[in-house]
Amino acid sequence: MADPKTAADAVHELEKVCAGITDPDEMVSFFEEIFTPRELRDLDLRWRLLKELHEGQTQRNIALRYRISLCKITRGSRILKKKNSTTKKILDTIYGKR
Repeated sequence: MADPKTAADAVHELEKVCAGITDPDEMVSFFEEIFTPRELRDLDLRWRLLKELHEGQTQRNIALRYRISLCKITRGSRILKKKNSTTKKILDTIYGKR
């Protein structure tokens, strides 16, 4: 098992790398190189869930649309309800405040 400190350091390093990429095509290429197709699908679904929750869609409707359990959606809902949520700030900036 990886050393937790080392794993956390690697995640922080990856965050800095992503923050430094300004070319959208380079970001796509980077993601395709480091993530498996399954991981990219998981990221895609998580982002879509967050966007739809931000738009005001109900958890139940989202669960039915994607045929997934409410548990998967609840995490996103908690993220958006959290005080000072970075994700909510980003969605508000891109899509307008809700």
